[in-house]
Amino acid sequence: MEIRLLNDKELEEVYRRHLIPAFPASELRPLRAMQEMAHQGIYRTYGLVEGAEILGEALLLDCAPGWKLFDYLCVAPEHRNGGLGAAMIAELVKAERGCVIFGESEVPEYAPDPDMAARRMAFYERCGARQAGYLASVFGVIYHALYLAEGAVDEAALMAAHENAYRGRLPAKLFQRFIRIPWDPSMGMPEKHPWEE
Repeated sequence: MEIRLLNDKELEEVYRRHLIPAFPASELRPLRAMQEMAHQGIYRTYGLVEGAEILGEALLLDCAPGWKLFDYLCVAPEHRNGGLGAAMIAELVKAERGCVIFGESEVPEYAPDPDMAARRMAFYERCGARQAGYLASVFGVIYHALYLAEGAVDEAALMAAHENAYRGRLPAKLFQRFIRIPWDPSMGMPEKHPWEE
């Protein structure tokens, strides 16, 4: 078993076989956008492979020097609950040493499946992720901000990198309407909207 970067064909395969069934449309970046960013060198598409089989994938977006958004982590359904997700995170931290890897995990109280959201949060925390002190709203989904780092992280810099993950990669009108970093309940519940190509 090894972790390596996936090519275009492999990314398309895991997108269709793993990501579409695992994530609702409101949480799934379009494949075309992933491929374009990979070609630009700002999207890292890691796969955990054994022989010719892709067991899972972890996708990272460069947001600023030293900051990477942990866009997606997915293990093939037939290989779940065997420790592969944790193994991929450990390998990513090694591969991206010196970077802060941050991501989003649904806030259970706002999630359609609160139990699943709570299990995801617990998983990331077991893998060493720390919870930032702010929430984010992305296309109407409310997330905790989490991060993996070797030491202390400046939360203002984390928030700026998080916002930068979406600003400039979305049309300005979409960004202004559907991205709130930070978000808090006083802003009112955001409108849900699927990702746009």
